[in-house]
Amino acid sequence: MFENFLNRRRKEEEMRQSGRLPPGQTLTQKFPVLHYGPVPIYKDLSQWTFRIFGLVEEERVWSWEAFNALPKTEVVYDIHCVTGWSKFDTRWRGVHLRTLIELGLIKLRPEARYAIQHCEFGYTTNTPIEVVLADNFLLATHYNGEPLTPEHGYPLRGLMGALPGQPRDTDLYLWKGGKWLRAIEFTAEDRPGFWEQAGYSNTANVWREERYWRGLR
Repeated sequence: MFENFLNRRRKEEEMRQSGRLPPGQTLTQKFPVLHYGPVPIYKDLSQWTFRIFGLVEEERVWSWEAFNALPKTEVVYDIHCVTGWSKFDTRWRGVHLRTLIELGLIKLRPEARYAIQHCEFGYTTNTPIEVVLADNFLLATHYNGEPLTPEHGYPLRGLMGALPGQPRDTDLYLWKGGKWLRAIEFTAEDRPGFWEQAGYSNTANVWREERYWRGLR
């Protein structure tokens, strides 16, 4: 056990020296489960849908079968939780939202400025549109080669990761990707989500330690 502790500390220092560990974070070799409310259990996905709506030329709705036919990609991310842990070199599979735009499957209206992720049980989280169109946001279905577990967002979650060596403006804390994702709404006005209304930062940049609203730090 002590050897595991030393190995973790050595890896943590390696990440710090390489500039991959944001301020206020510590390395974890586990994958903590953090969320508010119950975990939805899907036994039958025949009625499941994923919807794009709001400021788009045409609303789109995919069934689970149709969503899985979309072009997939594998990405390796560092992920950072607002509670203080970071996990490095995590492997995910899913769909880049930007790919759907490039293929013409989604056409945004010019006034679209924000993306609101709608998840099960009414949970929402909000970001500027450039965040969800960046390489480090993924509509994720798999982790480490396996379908997501229920606790980590099965069947679909928004995944907010960090790509080492890439611009840091869109490196946000993990909660900015919603578990059990059911829809993305594009809006002209910002609309703070569940944790944002509870006092968490609206911008959530990990390198600037934007964890909470000013005055709640």
